[in-house]
Amino acid sequence: MNITLIGIDLAKNVFQVCGVNQAGKAVFNRQIRRANLLDFLAQHPGVTIAMEACSGSNYWGRTLQERGYTVKLLPPQHVKPFVKGNKNDRNDAFAICEAARRPNITVVTPRTLEQTDMNLVHRIRERRVEARTRLICQLRGLLNEYGIVQPRGKEALQATMPDILEDDNELTPMARQYFHDMMEEWRQLNEAIAALDKDIRRQCRGHEDCVRLTEIKGVGDITATAVVAFAGNARHYRNGRHFSANLGLVPKEHSSGGKQRLGSITKRGNGYLRKLLVQGAWSIIRYTDKAEDRLSLWAKALIERRGKQKAAIAIANKLARIIWAMLVRQEHYRAA
Repeated sequence: MNITLIGIDLAKNVFQVCGVNQAGKAVFNRQIRRANLLDFLAQHPGVTIAMEACSGSNYWGRTLQERGYTVKLLPPQHVKPFVKGNKNDRNDAFAICEAARRPNITVVTPRTLEQTDMNLVHRIRERRVEARTRLICQLRGLLNEYGIVQPRGKEALQATMPDILEDDNELTPMARQYFHDMMEEWRQLNEAIAALDKDIRRQCRGHEDCVRLTEIKGVGDITATAVVAFAGNARHYRNGRHFSANLGLVPKEHSSGGKQRLGSITKRGNGYLRKLLVQGAWSIIRYTDKAEDRLSLWAKALIERRGKQKAAIAIANKLARIIWAMLVRQEHYRAA
């Protein structure tokens, strides 16, 4: 019988490949080594290939698209309910086929190489920022062991550390040396993050969609490139609400018996991009008293009704919908 869909459970060297016919029955479900995968798939030209969206899926998606295959990348949480029996590679590959055959399943498209480069810079930057934050928190905790307490703010701490190392306090010579080493590590992290920020600005200036997105109030180079790296042209999202829901910016729903119950936001999807949009929303809130554009006036009225905390999420939701509309329609931002 003809194969209409192939599900691949990705791995490092040995992949589990399951092929089903139009009725959804498994025709084969076997292991294929990495070097032999493309030759094996060449025996089934034009079929749809489904994989979980995980490490390596974008590479294989691009490679298979170049060979004329239709590729579906499925979120792992949508595949898990279709795993029957015990979890193993055979059941996982068949579950991918079962999930991909559903008409209303959400799929994503493989990232382009340009998107992959943008995502690479953001991932490295995020790791280095987290490392710097951990270093600062450890530095504060260790200083407290010597009776030295500093106010909040990394800039203030960085400015006072040279004086702390020179002052007459309880710091021993060994402690001063280690704190000096931590400050040197902090300096190196700052330089590394600044270099990544420079690369992000260069990527933003060289991409037309990113340049347009920076016209939005609250969206800078980092947010614009993160959006393009995550969503591309955003055409695979049905509408703006679908895009914002994919970022976890819509409320949870637990309704029954005709009674609608909405809670806090779902926080699903890309948490990094959601964080950037919320930060952009707070930058809008900070200057609502002086701004006269339409978005700021709407935000100001919302703050008066619901408070700043809820307004920040609502503004981030609106930013996500504006971004979707600009990417899909290839339009410039209309502030007035």
